[in-house]
Amino acid sequence: MSFTANDFLLNARHLQGAYPESLRATFSPEAIAAARQAITAWEGYAPTPLVDLPALAERLDLGRICIKDESGRFGLGSFKALGGAYAVARVMAMQGGAEPLTVCCATDGNHGRSVAWGAQKLGAKAVIFIHETVSQARAEAIARYGAEVIRTPGTYDDSVREADRQARANGWTVVSDTSYPGYDAIPRDVMQGYAVMVAEALDQLQGTRPTHAFVQGGVGGLAAAVTAELWLAAEGAPPAIAVVEPETAACLLESARAGKPVTVGGDLETIMAGLACGEPSLIAWPVLDQGARAFLSIPDTLAEEAMRLLASGQAGAHLTIGESGVAGLAGLICAAQDPQQRAALGLGPDSVVLLIGSEGDTDPEAYARIVGGVEAVE
Repeated sequence: MSFTANDFLLNARHLQGAYPESLRATFSPEAIAAARQAITAWEGYAPTPLVDLPALAERLDLGRICIKDESGRFGLGSFKALGGAYAVARVMAMQGGAEPLTVCCATDGNHGRSVAWGAQKLGAKAVIFIHETVSQARAEAIARYGAEVIRTPGTYDDSVREADRQARANGWTVVSDTSYPGYDAIPRDVMQGYAVMVAEALDQLQGTRPTHAFVQGGVGGLAAAVTAELWLAAEGAPPAIAVVEPETAACLLESARAGKPVTVGGDLETIMAGLACGEPSLIAWPVLDQGARAFLSIPDTLAEEAMRLLASGQAGAHLTIGESGVAGLAGLICAAQDPQQRAALGLGPDSVVLLIGSEGDTDPEAYARIVGGVEAVE
């Protein structure tokens, strides 16, 4: 098991100590508690499993590795079910239900499915924008919840701009998981929904606190939610957070390198479709800029290896986790096997590492192509 081809950057602006007051406008205990109260009241709610990977922990000489398996979340196959649907509910509540509502967003697949599901559940219309490389399987999964799906040229970031343009022209409400100039309130609700997942994990750890978390990047919403909730719960001793991205779409790593949000160009092509983002979320970035200990990027081949590792059971549990969902795991294996990275992050036999298996096989055909033929270990 050799996971070594990655770019690693320690964050020079990382803060130790208490959660900063300046970040409470984005994440606060009160806002996360409100999101949890609302979401746990939804029909079909149940905490997703927190699964130990004892064989992998032993191989990497770590104390404990736990992965939050989001593949069964509300039947939507990903953690995104928490954020988009919660934000739609908040929009509906603020509007008061006085007139018909149309919500829209751009998506790589999972967020759009959550928004469409939330809109269908609450009696709103949804228009979902996908870019040209989103698979047809993911498009059809969104359409099954009654949404109109519009495919646009270019990258995910291009589809974000097109969703915003058409929303302005048609009087729709954008329910996005990324923030950009002039748009931040609704993405804040989305991220607070994500934090509910981390609160569940802390409950499931029964008093044990993670010393580390490796979490996938994208625009930064998930990573910021994980960072903020762990930091708030840590009472002044936050865990070491490492943010993991595809090497072709490492906008958070490059932002950390520059000391400010930057956009990365190119086609952003990666099998980790949910992480194919070139522009950081502007409200997620300050949380990561101060809270993340390190940023690293990985090639697609390592995501594929991590998927097969979980599917085979060789990590200590049989799990079906998709391409974007294994990025944190792949990053952990890279860092734990590299002596310099291991030392820089303080990984060792007493470490308790939290991972987020953020999606299941949300594109079953792609999953089967990558994992097919893997022999299960009993």
